[in-house]
Amino acid sequence: MLFSELVEYFERLEKTTSRIEMTDILVSLFHKTPSETIDKVVYLTLGVVYPEYVGLELGIADKLALRALKQVTNITDKQLSEYMAKLGDLGLVAETVITKKEQMTLFSEPLTVEKVYSLFEKIAKTTGEGSIDLKIQILAGLLAQASPKEAKHILRIVTGKMRLGVADMTILDALAILYGGSKDVREHFERAYNISSDIGLVAKVAATEGLEGIKKFKISIGKPIRPMLAERLASADEILEKLDGKGMAEYKYDGERMQIHKSNDKIIIYSRRQENITHQYPDVVEEVKKQIKAKETILECETVAIDVNTGEMLPFQELMHRKRKKEIEKAIEEYPVNMFFFDVLYIDGEDFTVKPLLERRHALESILQESEMTRLSKAILVGDKETLERFFEEAVAAGCEGVMVKAVGKESIYRAGARGWLWIKYKRDYKSEMIDTVDLVIVGGFYGRGKRSGRYGALLLAVYDKTRDTFQTVCKVGSGFTDEDLEKFHQMLESLKLSHKHARVESIMEADVWFEPKIVIEVIGAEITQSPVHTCARDKIKKDTGLAIRFPRYTGRLRTDKKPEDATTAEEIIEMYNRQLKKITEAEKVSV
Repeated sequence: MLFSELVEYFERLEKTTSRIEMTDILVSLFHKTPSETIDKVVYLTLGVVYPEYVGLELGIADKLALRALKQVTNITDKQLSEYMAKLGDLGLVAETVITKKEQMTLFSEPLTVEKVYSLFEKIAKTTGEGSIDLKIQILAGLLAQASPKEAKHILRIVTGKMRLGVADMTILDALAILYGGSKDVREHFERAYNISSDIGLVAKVAATEGLEGIKKFKISIGKPIRPMLAERLASADEILEKLDGKGMAEYKYDGERMQIHKSNDKIIIYSRRQENITHQYPDVVEEVKKQIKAKETILECETVAIDVNTGEMLPFQELMHRKRKKEIEKAIEEYPVNMFFFDVLYIDGEDFTVKPLLERRHALESILQESEMTRLSKAILVGDKETLERFFEEAVAAGCEGVMVKAVGKESIYRAGARGWLWIKYKRDYKSEMIDTVDLVIVGGFYGRGKRSGRYGALLLAVYDKTRDTFQTVCKVGSGFTDEDLEKFHQMLESLKLSHKHARVESIMEADVWFEPKIVIEVIGAEITQSPVHTCARDKIKKDTGLAIRFPRYTGRLRTDKKPEDATTAEEIIEMYNRQLKKITEAEKVSV
């Protein structure tokens, strides 16, 4: 497949913000793509070379990309700077300067998708001494063979700025339509993706084996399963009502959620974002080898930092010291951890995600040998408000965030990648008169004034709407930031700036600057109100009206452990709003 053909589709995708139109374009693209190439086409459309869990990135910063571009065009640094200042997009700069370069007398063969992808792979795998120069040489060689529009997208991919607005779920829709006949069968494609975290592989199986191949998808060691997620409620009564009167309550530890894959003595640890974090936890690796009695298994645990002097659990922020890339041994000594295992998804060839919770719990108990460092999560069965409340208070006293309450009936399977009412969070901060803390995505910024001049004075934040696969604005936050926070966010957001609103962002409000929705932060507010200017849950409560967080404040917690799609959802905001209304109504009855 010619790379120029793929670029034509990129151009079409870039010009639309309609998800329906994007899906139609992708269906056309995948139909035209040879089956042996479709995985590569999917990755490149998303602006990556491998699934995130592989952990190999292209690693080309803007400055390095400009060096490669300069080699190809012989343009001066001053001219490049002028183009960057004018266009603000390295891809557009490449398209412009390569258009202007003198025509060569001899032309090389047209670029193919396979060739471009193989050179991207080479760039990603180039490490060690002299690797930067070699990466630049490979990229320059690729640009030398590229047309202006090909060069634009090549540079956007290698610098991590593809930004076509295409999301995983849109690709799954297209695959379902093309290889399954309609979007009605998307659940099978979504299931395959959720148990493999590899959308390129899903596309390849669909193209070569059709819907039947997708239905036969199986869990495998080394491919992380997308984590099951919970909803939230504010009272024991509401939780038990949702779970038909009974459930399993479990301590909600304030640590890092891990998915651990074991194949004999080979251990891989994935974060909740499917990042390979094995190198950060060599102590966990050794402990799992000793304490888990299964040849092959996939387990989930919450890993918590422990006070070396008291043995008490420490807050999540303390565990972040283990993120050091150097001095791992020192970090292990200063911040030892305990693992609290709460689920098992696979044991020696058997898929446990399709089994009810209590059966999974029993299987977990059978393969886990407890020690001082390795334990089962503390859990009890609950069937009444008083028992749940007591267990909640006990969990808080032990240093936990609160409890998780999980369904225990036949329906209580592990729904990979899904958020639902089978798991419900009941957290300590819900006892406060203030609104719950929420995790929101930065989608825009507003220039600061006075002391904040030259930085962003406020940020536009959004929730995630899974139904629409979009980010909907819910507040504009400018309080809670220190001077250091403002400087840090200014630097972090620089590489995510867009010249237009992102295709997946729904906003009536006009920001001074738009960002790619990537960064998640924790926010707390006073209450949730109806709003004509925010799009969160728009038309769900009242026509032409959304919901907004009043008096929002940044808590100081940057949620690096969460993907944008893991942020608080529009449905959760609706639930909070309804609970708030219920409390107001009850208070009014009492006053009367």
